[in-house]
Amino acid sequence: MIYERILKGHFLERPNRFVALVELSGTVEICHVKNTGRCKELLVPGAVVYLQEAQNPARKTKYDLIAVEKGARVINMDAAAPNGVFGEWAREGRFLPGTRQVRQEQVWEDSRLDFLVETEQGHTLVEVKGVTLEEHNVVRFPDAPTHRGVKHIETLCRAKVQGIDACLFFVIQMEGVRYFEPNDETHPAFGAPLRRAASLGVRLMAYDCTVTPERIALRAPVEIQL
Repeated sequence: MIYERILKGHFLERPNRFVALVELSGTVEICHVKNTGRCKELLVPGAVVYLQEAQNPARKTKYDLIAVEKGARVINMDAAAPNGVFGEWAREGRFLPGTRQVRQEQVWEDSRLDFLVETEQGHTLVEVKGVTLEEHNVVRFPDAPTHRGVKHIETLCRAKVQGIDACLFFVIQMEGVRYFEPNDETHPAFGAPLRRAASLGVRLMAYDCTVTPERIALRAPVEIQL
């Protein structure tokens, strides 16, 4: 994914989960935050952030906050980026060999999953999750309780039991981490079904990303520790 019209600013505060106040060239701007997660360890006063200028002049906010610096890392915070980079990667045939078609927003039973990937051998249901929570080079998901995420895992488990290939794919929106693990401290109800999914044969995959203010792309697999 490529971003254009990128500007560098400094985070001031987050009045609610949808907007942030950012100092940009001496002016305080109200910016849309493209990630409704807590992100408290990222959005700290004074943090360097990267904004994308919107093209729609009718918007209430002129900028989207898409990335932040944490130490030496640039971390992408765009909640739409994980699906975007996975979709690009899958259409290139890098997820599954022999890929014929990649469909987005696939309804299966009572859930809407992110992708259905069709190959010469069959099809695979895929749910994608973006990961931004990092501590000591270990990344975790979720950063807040996610009942919707638990429902998605349960859906993938049912699909697998019925003989349908299923995958939960974690897009780590930064580069160079040691491993991924479920955030049992914040939401143990997510970790338990994740481990059950692994025992049933649901594919669990995690990839980190090459991230700059202007670009994000899948880079390399990351170990998953359950």
